[in-house]
Amino acid sequence: MFDWSQQKVILTGGAGFLGRHVAAQLQSQGVGALIIPRRAQYDLRHEQNVARLYADHPDTTLVIHLAARVGGIGYNRQNPATLFYDNIMMGTLMLEQAYRCGVAKFVGVGTICEYPKFTPVPFSEDDLWNGYPEETNAPYGLAKKMLAVQGQAYNQQYGYNAIHIMPTNLYGPGDNFDPESAHVIPDMIRKMLAAKDQTWPFVSLFGDGTPTREFLYVKDAAEGIVLAASDYNSPDPVNLGSGVEISIKDLAEMVAEYVGYKGELRWDTSKPNGQPRRQVDVRRAQANFGFRAQTSFATGLKEVVDWYLAHRTTTADSVS
Repeated sequence: MFDWSQQKVILTGGAGFLGRHVAAQLQSQGVGALIIPRRAQYDLRHEQNVARLYADHPDTTLVIHLAARVGGIGYNRQNPATLFYDNIMMGTLMLEQAYRCGVAKFVGVGTICEYPKFTPVPFSEDDLWNGYPEETNAPYGLAKKMLAVQGQAYNQQYGYNAIHIMPTNLYGPGDNFDPESAHVIPDMIRKMLAAKDQTWPFVSLFGDGTPTREFLYVKDAAEGIVLAASDYNSPDPVNLGSGVEISIKDLAEMVAEYVGYKGELRWDTSKPNGQPRRQVDVRRAQANFGFRAQTSFATGLKEVVDWYLAHRTTTADSVS
């Protein structure tokens, strides 16, 4: 039996949106020791810093690598090189040094953006290599995908226990609402509340509203990652999702209803749609470590809106 009380865990990205919830889940499981490295002390893009992290924390038994450079479509278009370099360096160095230092298990957390642009729906892990990712996501998605390849290579050559988890789009209280890098749900909430406060007649949204997405509540994602860390020991990548697909148009209408915005939702078709459809096959996670998402999308979305209303500091946000 896996005993969390005997585990000394390094959780990279543990101070971030997903990381805070994973940390809370680990603590609820009674983890023996939890180390959350901060960038100011350990910039994980540089080998000497990663080596020093492991040297500073000997006898680490498990690594959960969440640290990532991420953003929405606009950020991805403006920063493809940064996204590729930062993510591939952090993943490569963290896994290599974990193996060198004798860490028993490495949990790499990837992304749904690893999948090809035109993947049959629902996305099966067996289709991961059947095409090139959607262009605006490709540098980020491919950098994360290399962590899966690296883990499989280390398993094949060294017998090393490295697993790879691919969560779908996450949302929840405490999400990133920065206009420059927010993902679709917090960006819509921010824009529509600002438009409501300033009585703007319309809100401009990316694309034409036809793409679909699958969203996973962040606390459910944290539970799934911790379950995989304890119970999943295969090098085969595994999806983490809710299994529920929604169009961006329907999402926008739900957000408008929840925030009370009555203006026009205007679609800017000069901006990219991103991947046409996203919904994942969740059977591998269910079969191998018993994960099922528990939070309905309506419930989770209402919680995000309520959280933002309670925590935003200004009503002067941009509606662009």
